[in-house]
Amino acid sequence: MGPPAVEFNEDLSAFHGPTIGSQIIYTSHAISYILSLYPANTSIIIMGHSMGGIVATALLPNPQISAIITMSTPHILPPARFDSRIDKIYNKNRETIASDTTPILSLCGGATDMMVPSESCILPAETNTTTFRRTVFTSALEGAWTGVGHREMVWCHQVRARVARAALELGASRSLFDKRNILDKWLRDGHTLPPVDPRHKQGFTLTNPETYEYVEEAHLKLMRFQGLRTFLLPLPSAQSLAETPLKAVLLVGGGGIIPPISPQKSGSLQGSLYMCATSEVDEGDDPRCVPLEPTLHRLIPNPHPRTKFPAPNEGASEYEGAALFEADIPIDNNSTDGKNWLAVRVEGGDRQGWVVGGLSVREKIIEAPSTYCE
Repeated sequence: MGPPAVEFNEDLSAFHGPTIGSQIIYTSHAISYILSLYPANTSIIIMGHSMGGIVATALLPNPQISAIITMSTPHILPPARFDSRIDKIYNKNRETIASDTTPILSLCGGATDMMVPSESCILPAETNTTTFRRTVFTSALEGAWTGVGHREMVWCHQVRARVARAALELGASRSLFDKRNILDKWLRDGHTLPPVDPRHKQGFTLTNPETYEYVEEAHLKLMRFQGLRTFLLPLPSAQSLAETPLKAVLLVGGGGIIPPISPQKSGSLQGSLYMCATSEVDEGDDPRCVPLEPTLHRLIPNPHPRTKFPAPNEGASEYEGAALFEADIPIDNNSTDGKNWLAVRVEGGDRQGWVVGGLSVREKIIEAPSTYCE
């Protein structure tokens, strides 16, 4: 049996206050009846499409609602302001969004949605740390990377699959922290950093020379890798870093991952970045490595240059996407009495996927505004 659904037969609730008001009352009673069939303290996750998202938000506050995911919902303004009674519902929802602690995430189709303007779909910003309000456009949604029409939002596989995974994990979560992490994990647009993978928090010491190797150049490219190995790329002196700040960049593709970021269907290839150093100039000293803190960590599209992307009538493949990790090279850690390296740690692979890593100049990409067109 699938999850319960409330269908209003496309009533024109966006134009008539009493209609949407009756939908709110009916949905509230439906939820109460459904939960009466389950053990006490059972909570429910609400997903609402279009004006259904307004109905879902109007059900708050309700301790039995665990989280709300809205799709193509006009949160800011109603599509047509013909009825002042709709304004009253919107005003109440604005107060609820500002104060209620139930996590709410809004999925927006962007310019492809011809019924709900992009700016109307955006949730108000979080006002404190006890609330979770996130707006994600499908054109930036990892794994989708394309606008989605108003009706198509319901059946677009790239969106539906991630919403389903988020809902399944939300069902077992209890704390706001866990719910926030789950929503950020499955419905990410890359503008926020993901939770740090616990395995990446720990440093290590390279004691076995057979497990690592020194690379003469400041970049690395691996294809068809298999096994476990750490590659040490040389870093310039502290003075050089002070004059020209650098950042470390790592890309893992072909189904590979940089935990916890990965395509929806991934292989065993994993990559990670560390700073390694020795306390003495003596090369016999074992390098000690600490993880780098990311400034950017997201999944980016990696289409074939001779194919259309996303594929017409198909979208992005579940294997599509390259994991990107960027981190600033800290100058303080580059001591003058020892040697320092950027470490690219690679494991797994089964001769599938690829890894590209190295150093790049840390600079902001800024283009001066101009009204002149060439």
